[in-house]
Parts: sequence; C-alpha cells; structure tokens
Amino acid sequence: MDVDGLGQRLHWAVADSWTIVRRGLTHYVRQPSNIAWQLGFPIVSVLLFGYVFGSAMSVPGGGDYREFLMPGMFGMTMAMGFMNTAYVVVYDTARGVTDRFRSMPMAPSAVVTGRGGSDLIGAAMDLLVLAMTALVVGWRSDGGLPATLAAFALFLLLRFALIWVGIWLGMLVPNEEAAGSLFAVAFPFAMISSVFVAPAQMPDWLAAIALWNPVSSTVTAARDLFGNPVALGDTWVEQNALLMAIVWPIVITAVFLPLAVRRFQRLSR
Repeated sequence: MDVDGLGQRLHWAVADSWTIVRRGLTHYVRQPSNIAWQLGFPIVSVLLFGYVFGSAMSVPGGGDYREFLMPGMFGMTMAMGFMNTAYVVVYDTARGVTDRFRSMPMAPSAVVTGRGGSDLIGAAMDLLVLAMTALVVGWRSDGGLPATLAAFALFLLLRFALIWVGIWLGMLVPNEEAAGSLFAVAFPFAMISSVFVAPAQMPDWLAAIALWNPVSSTVTAARDLFGNPVALGDTWVEQNALLMAIVWPIVITAVFLPLAVRRFQRLSR
C-alpha cells in the first residue's frame, strides 16, 4: 500500500471539501433572507401554538406547554432542513455548477461532503438563533450545561443525517419546481411526531408512526436532557429515546451518505 499516496489523496479530499464548504457559507452570509425564510416557519409556529393555542393544549403528566413545545420546535427545524439542502443541490445542478465541479481535478466525494459540511454549520447557526428566540419567549433549560449541550448535539446529529437525504433527493428530482414539492414529504415527517403533542394523545395507528419517527426520539431525549416536560409513555422506543436518538441518525447516514456519493458519481452517465 502506498501510504504517501493515500495520505496525499486524503489531504486533497479534505481540502476540496473545505473549498465547497467555504462556497456554501459565502452564499449563506450574502443571502441573509434565506436565514429568515428557514427560521420563519418555526418562529411563527412557536407564536401560534405557544400563545394562540397554548392555553388549550395540555401535557400528559403535567407541566408548562411552552416548555414542552420548544424542544419540539428545535427538532422540527432540524428535520425540515433537508428540504433546503435538496433545493440548493437542484439549483446548482440546473445551472451547471455541479457539472463544472465534476470537470475539475477534485476529489469525487468533495462536492457531496462539502455540501454536507456547509449545511451543518448553517444548521448550527439556525439552531442558535432559534434558541435565543426561545429564551426571549420564556423557555429555559433546567438540565445543566453538559446536558443542555448534549441535547443540542442530538439535534445537530439528526440534521447531519438528514443532510444526506436532502443531497440524494436533490440529485433525483429534475428541477426546482419538483424540489419545492418535497415540502409534501418534509411536513408530515416533522409533524407526525412528538413535536407538538405526545403520541399518547394521538389515535393508536398514528401514535405508532409518531413513536418510531426519528424526530420523536431526538425531541423526547432532548426534553429529558433539558429538564422540560417529557410526557413519556411506557413503550420501548420512548423509554430508550436517548439510545434511538443516536441510532436513528447513524442508520440514516449509513444508508444515504453512500447513496448520495454514488448518485453524484453517476450524474453524467
């Protein structure tokens, strides 16, 4: 095995990926309206469910509904972010940017991993802004600093996994109009979960779907780490929410990261 050659290829793969990351962050900074668009829906949802409907909502086992709601908002924002990833991938592909990258002497995986890296940094910024908004409306974490950081890490882990779903879908859909229709996938994925209400308050058939939704595991584990109302049921997946909040992203990444890289390599075939 040529160790020097392998090290050189690894070096250039990382360097090429970082170039794509910088490109993505540059566009992110130069288009702040994108941040407002991405955060607009969850912020409006906080106001709508927390203040308009909040007085009519209850948490099984007791507790303040807004404290219950905010971790769900964090999870929903991370879950629906893959739609933005897919749109950017389609945008670049439709305008020939992706083909231009493919014609350059760069690592084959750099475009995919670079896109994932820039989106993860952007997601961290979104999460920070949303957390600040939550503090303004009265949400607090009572779990201590280590547990609070661990909860936010779980949200980013979920977003990291879903980035590869977004990249893969972005290379499957034919145009930007079709990418916009992915909202029909993202919305039920985020909503049929424990974001707004506990699965125990849903019909049995819908609760079964919500319980095994990766978003529910992340949100439930985060609520526990934050020290917020959790409304845990007696099902295995709820009792092991922290474990599943780690297992689900690993499984999703293991499936969709190779699919995304393979799809990128086959674009011109």
